[in-house]
Amino acid sequence: MFKNVIVRRPGKSMVNGIGPGTYGPVDHENALRQHDAYVEALKKTGVNVTYVESLEEYPDSCFVEDTAVLTRNCAIICNPGAPSRNGEQVTIHEAVKKFYDNIEEIKFPGTVDGGDVMMVGDHFYVGISARTNEEGARQFIDFLRKYDLDGTAVPLNEMLHLKTGLAYLENNNLLIAGEFIESPMFKDFNKVIIPEDEGYAANCIWMNDHVLVPMGYPKVKKSVEELGYKVIEVDTSEYKKLDGGLSCLSLRF
Repeated sequence: MFKNVIVRRPGKSMVNGIGPGTYGPVDHENALRQHDAYVEALKKTGVNVTYVESLEEYPDSCFVEDTAVLTRNCAIICNPGAPSRNGEQVTIHEAVKKFYDNIEEIKFPGTVDGGDVMMVGDHFYVGISARTNEEGARQFIDFLRKYDLDGTAVPLNEMLHLKTGLAYLENNNLLIAGEFIESPMFKDFNKVIIPEDEGYAANCIWMNDHVLVPMGYPKVKKSVEELGYKVIEVDTSEYKKLDGGLSCLSLRF
């Protein structure tokens, strides 16, 4: 069960964030409204929410998930792989100190984005991507083992992040899309295959028997409901413009 969430409201500079440019310009005011609704959805699952300061110098800094991974035994501060984002982790480190005594840090030449890390109980899957390199994954898994946890590296060929195409919903249920569908690494899960036309919605969040699902993806919503979860739909259309999804916007622990 999750008890706490850390979030960061987007600054005005988010309009200059990293994105594909295929969904139009970001509307900052609408993004703020969507962020507020996102936080309210999280609160419905029974968690306490901690805000960290907005960072205008980092346009993508609302995507706090990439700056840390918070486990039951330790916190691992990430080293974001995009140069324009490296530095966001400093203020997250300060916030995490209020909750954790055991804190480790990924160091150069290693890079890790938290969006490349999927927790399944005490085992963590770590994507090797454009943002997370092999050295970063090695450091990360070494830290896990130091605290009686473990991890597996997962090479990516197409996805930005591991959790672009995967979401673990507890009880062995795994939302799975794109390049991961046929991977033998995930053969033992109850795989819920995300159709290509709703691929964005592979990024959902399990939160204490609820699942947050992006608004506008009825097939995914139905599939999650059929698993027995309480679904909360959240509009993240402004964040999609920056390649961001539901999990990207919070640290959950």
